[in-house]
Amino acid sequence: MASLPPVLVGNAVKLDLEVKKLSSPSLPFEKKIYSTKELDSFGLEFKDAGNRKLESSFYVPLLQECIEKNSVFGVESIHAHIIKSGFHEELFLMTFLVNVYGKCGVIGSAQKVFDNLPKRNVVTWTSLMSSYVNNSLPEFAISVFKEMLEIGGYPTNYTLGIILNACSSLCDFEFAKQIHGYIIKYDLEDDASIGNALCSLYSKCRSLDMAIKAFQRIKEKNVISWTAVISACGDNGNSATGLDMFVRMLIEGIQPNKITLTTILSLCCTMQALDVGSQAHSLSTKLGYISDLPVANSIMYLYLKSGCISDAKKLFDGMNATSLVAWNAMIAGHAEITSLADDSLSSYYYGIEALRIFQRMNRSGLKPDLYTFSSVLTICSSLVALDQGEQVHAQAIKTGFLSDVIVGTALVNMYNKCGSIDQASKGFVEMPTRTLISWTSMITAFAQHGYTEQALQLFEDMRFVGIRPNKITFTGVLSACSQAGMVEQALAYYEMMKNEYKINPVVDHYACLIDMFVRLGQIDEAFDFIKTTALEPSEFIWSILISGCRNQGKLDLAFHATEQLLELKPKDSETYFLLLNMYLSVGRWKDVSRVRKMMRDEKVDKVTDWSRISIRDKVYTFKSSNKRHQSDEVDRLLEDLVDRAKLLGYKAETSLEMVDEEKEEAIASDVHHSENLAVAFGLLNTSNEAQIRVVKSIGMCRDCHNFIKVVSMLTSRTIIVRDSKRLHRFCGGDCSCKDFGSLV
Repeated sequence: MASLPPVLVGNAVKLDLEVKKLSSPSLPFEKKIYSTKELDSFGLEFKDAGNRKLESSFYVPLLQECIEKNSVFGVESIHAHIIKSGFHEELFLMTFLVNVYGKCGVIGSAQKVFDNLPKRNVVTWTSLMSSYVNNSLPEFAISVFKEMLEIGGYPTNYTLGIILNACSSLCDFEFAKQIHGYIIKYDLEDDASIGNALCSLYSKCRSLDMAIKAFQRIKEKNVISWTAVISACGDNGNSATGLDMFVRMLIEGIQPNKITLTTILSLCCTMQALDVGSQAHSLSTKLGYISDLPVANSIMYLYLKSGCISDAKKLFDGMNATSLVAWNAMIAGHAEITSLADDSLSSYYYGIEALRIFQRMNRSGLKPDLYTFSSVLTICSSLVALDQGEQVHAQAIKTGFLSDVIVGTALVNMYNKCGSIDQASKGFVEMPTRTLISWTSMITAFAQHGYTEQALQLFEDMRFVGIRPNKITFTGVLSACSQAGMVEQALAYYEMMKNEYKINPVVDHYACLIDMFVRLGQIDEAFDFIKTTALEPSEFIWSILISGCRNQGKLDLAFHATEQLLELKPKDSETYFLLLNMYLSVGRWKDVSRVRKMMRDEKVDKVTDWSRISIRDKVYTFKSSNKRHQSDEVDRLLEDLVDRAKLLGYKAETSLEMVDEEKEEAIASDVHHSENLAVAFGLLNTSNEAQIRVVKSIGMCRDCHNFIKVVSMLTSRTIIVRDSKRLHRFCGGDCSCKDFGSLV
C-alpha cells in the first residue's frame, strides 16, 4: 500500500479543516443478560490458558469469535484479561480491540480504548474511522480523519476509501472533492478500495459518467468494483448499462456474490427483463445463493412483477425460513399486478389472492410491519373491499403502526376509493404527521367526491403550514374547480402553478380545464384553449370533447374530435365502443366499417360488462344481459324500481350495443346492465342503513347513470359505483360526478 506524504505539508492539496472538531460521542452501554453457557465458554478458554505461557496472538481468535457472536460481554471479559495479563500496551492487539468493539456496536468503548493508547499508527486511526462509519456515525469518522491530519498522520489507500464512504453517507460532496484531488495528485485512482468508494460516491452525486470513469481507472477490479458500478447504473436510471456491465463481469471471469445477484435482479425488475432474470436465477442456484433470503426474495419479486405467479409461488413455498420480507414481497407483488392487470377480472383475482396471503401470514405468527399494511390497504382500495379495509385498519391500530405516515396515507386512499369520504377525512385529521403525499391524497379525495370547497380550503391550509404543492396536487385542485364550474378560480390556480411554483403544465392539468369548459357547455372555449396552449390532446381529452359535443348536439364538432381520436389509434376498447355508438346512432355505416377494421388491426378486445358486489365477505358477480336474470326476485325489484322511477320523470334511453361484429341490437332499456343487477341484489340483501358498493368493469352508460340516481332517491340509500373511469357516489338523486361521468 502506497505511503503518502503529510497532507498539510509542502504543495499537497490542503483539506478544509475549518469544520469544528466533534467530541467523542457519549453512548451508553446496553445492559445485557448473558447465558451461563456463554460465560462458561470464555471461562474455559482462560482456564486452559492459565496452564501455559500466553502470547498476544492468543486473544485474536477469541475476539474474532466475539465478532461472529456479537458478544459484547465476551469482548469486555477478554479486554479485562488483556489488561490483567499486561498486553494492553501492544499496539496491534489494542488496534484490533478497537475494531472488535466497533463491529459489536459499542462505539463508545472503541473510542475509549483508542483514547487510552500511548501511541497510534495509521491502522489504529483507520480502525476507529471504520467503526464510526459502520455504526452510522460518518460525521465522527470525518472528525477523526481531520484530527489525524492535524498531527501529520499519513492516510493509506484504505483510510481514504473509508472517508470517501463517510462523505457519501453525509452527502458531503465538497469535502469528498478535496479527497479526490488528493487521490489524483498522488496517482491512487487505480487502487480498488479507492476506486470502489469513488464509484459509489459519484453514483450518489447523480453523476453516472464520473462513477463509470472511477470504475474504469481501477487496475485490478474485484467483485465489489463490478457490483458498485452495476448499482450505480441502476440508481441513476440506466438499467440497460448495468446489465451490460454484468455480462462483461462474467466474461472477465469474475464470480458474482449475493449482493451482485440481488442488484442484477432488481435491474431486471425495472426493465421487465425476465429472460436475463431467469438466467440470474439459474446462476444463483449454481453458486449456492438461492437459499439466501435477499436473493430469493429478489427472484420472487421479479417473477411476480413479470406475471409469473406460479414460479413466484413455487419459490415462496420452497423457502425453508420465510421472513417478513418474503411475505411482504409476495403481497406487494400481487398488489402491483392488481393495479396493472389488463382487465377487471384478473385484477380482482390477484387482489383476492393477496388478501389470502396476508391471512396466511397472520396465521403463521409473523407480525405485519408498515410495508405490509401499506400494501394490503392498497389492495383493499383496488378491490373496493371496505370490510377488509376496516379490519386492516383495526389491526394497524392494535399494532401501533397507524401513527406511521405511510400507513396513514394508505388508509386515507383506501377509504376514499371505497367511497367513504367521511372516514377518509377522519383518518387524515388523526394523522400525527403529514407529508405532501398525504395532503395531496386528501385534496384529490375531496375533489373526486365533489367536495370542492373542502378541497380548496385544504389546499390553502397546506400552503399555510409550508408544504410546497407539486403537479399532482394541482391536478386535484383544478379537478375540484372543474366539477364546480369555477372558471376564474381554476385559471387563477393554473397561473399560480406556472408563475409562483414554476411548475410546467402537463396533460392532466389541461384535461381538468377542458373538462371544466365542457361541463359549462363552453365547447368553443374548450377548442380555443387547445389552440392557445399548442396542446396535443390525449385520448382522454378527445373523449371528453366528444362526450360534451354529443350532449349539446354539436355533432359536427363531435365527429371532428372523433377523427382526431382515431388518428391516435387508441387501445382502449371502451373508446371504440363510444365511437361505434356515435356512428351507429346516425347511420354512418362506412365509418362503422372503418372503426371495426381498426379494431381488428389493433386487436382490440371485446367490451365485457360485468359487475360485482361484496356482502358479508362473499362476492357476487353479474353480467349484462337483455334477458331476464336468473333471480326472479331481482327482476321483480328492478321492474318495480323502473315503474316508480318513471313516475318521477325517468325516461329510458335506447342505446345500440354490439352483439357481434356484423350485428347490432337495439335495447329498449338498459335496466339489465350489470351494475343495475348488482345494485338490486344489494338492496335485497343488506340493511336499510348500509351503503351499496358496486365495482363495474367498464364505464357506466347514461341510462344506467340516470336510473341509479333516481333509485338512490327512491330508496334513501347511498349507492357507490366504481366503474373503469371514476367513482360515482349516488345520494338523494345526485351523483358526485355532477352528471358528467358517463361518456357513452
